[in-house]
Amino acid sequence: MDSLAPEGRPSPESRIGYLVKRLQQALRHAMERELTGSGLSAPLYAALAQLAADPGQSNAELARRSFVTPQTMHQIVQGLERAGWVEREAHPDHGRILRMRPTPEGLRRLDEADAAVAGVEERMLAPLAASEVAALARGLERCAEALEAGA
Repeated sequence: MDSLAPEGRPSPESRIGYLVKRLQQALRHAMERELTGSGLSAPLYAALAQLAADPGQSNAELARRSFVTPQTMHQIVQGLERAGWVEREAHPDHGRILRMRPTPEGLRRLDEADAAVAGVEERMLAPLAASEVAALARGLERCAEALEAGA
């Protein structure tokens, strides 16, 4: 890959932002392929995994943690609920807020999907040494924190 485009400008393909987006797209496509038989898409998987890690989230909380809009999360949750993989209940202090949790069937589906996603991550990280994986994780975390802080 050339690092410079005509006129001495950096090639778009050499920019870190482009490479992060390329990786994100490749990861999502690989996850979608592996999740095909589970009945879950990547967004459904992400939401169900978030709920399993922290049951009782509201739609707004789940949307923030899953990097989608509340409107998109509403559609995702409706799909999970129709499938019988999540259930909602009223918040004890705020009657208009509905808290969600995975059902036993949702957790079973998530366990199956976790194995598929772990395989994708293993394939993605296979070319890297363990120290490179750790450095990559630390670097990505620090980059995200810098942007989130407005730096």
